[in-house]
Amino acid sequence: MKTCFACLSLVVALASACGDDKTVVQPDGGGSADTSIAAIATNTPELATLVAAVEFASNNNDLLDLVANPGSLTVFAPTNDAFDSLAVELTGNASAKGADLLTDANKPLLRDVLQYHVLAMKVGSSAIPFGHAITTAEGGFFKIDSATPPVITDGRNRTAKITKVDIAASNGVVHVIDHVLLPADKTIVETAQALASGSSPQFTVLVQAVVAADLATTLGGPGPFTVFAPTDAAFSSLLTELGVTKEQLLANKSLLTSVLTYHAIAGLKLKADVPIDAPITTVQGGTFTVNANLQITDGRARTSQIVTTDVLAKNGVIHVIDKVLLPHP
Repeated sequence: MKTCFACLSLVVALASACGDDKTVVQPDGGGSADTSIAAIATNTPELATLVAAVEFASNNNDLLDLVANPGSLTVFAPTNDAFDSLAVELTGNASAKGADLLTDANKPLLRDVLQYHVLAMKVGSSAIPFGHAITTAEGGFFKIDSATPPVITDGRNRTAKITKVDIAASNGVVHVIDHVLLPADKTIVETAQALASGSSPQFTVLVQAVVAADLATTLGGPGPFTVFAPTDAAFSSLLTELGVTKEQLLANKSLLTSVLTYHAIAGLKLKADVPIDAPITTVQGGTFTVNANLQITDGRARTSQIVTTDVLAKNGVIHVIDKVLLPHP
């Protein structure tokens, strides 16, 4: 049963790559309290690729048993179209199909992806913890935002829509999704580096500062961490405020270390978990506060705005801010 459940998860991830604004959530999706998740998937034509993926990726039927045996699971099941979309995404071949992913070279990825779609507990649509991190059987996490239909953001910041909810099974519940989910493959540092080298770079100075302060290994560690990441424009404003050049700032390791660790919190704090109007203790040891408008007041009574929230990474989450924070002197 585990395998089938994982496969359903993989389909969801694949489908998430190609969302359709016209999809509509269908509550009370049927199923039977006397039928396992594996049997439901096998008897549902739109989940045929998911079933094939679970069977292929299983080792001695482990994934299949996961979703077939008694238990209490939640499976986010990607459709055939979701897997086809994933195949196009991963191969770059516009005519690729989900079946093309079932190769020995892809088997380790498929196993991770399928288990990423499974929760080790039954979570019906009315119990979804919207906005909070949801830990999967694979070990990673994703989040679901309340919308019509609800939207899942996976570990690579791709999205999928939940198109059908609450298909009852003897060993849990199935929710159908329109894209396959993929677990995170980058740490916070690697995510910032990728954004710094993209077509519209925004964290080039932050990445340089993290390296200069010898913090790349720490912030690339297991974590989890929550990092409030200043943009290049934010660092430009700081240079003017302090009356220094970028080179002078990067050469001041003690200042850099103090400032950068003031932007990090130990633990995973998605937007929904950030305390409002209460002191937040940073890795540096100082505190700052966040108000209901997502405005931060730092240790010197300066303010910064959180402009983007919940950029997910393998070892935590990034919130983008428009001013560099400074701890109390």
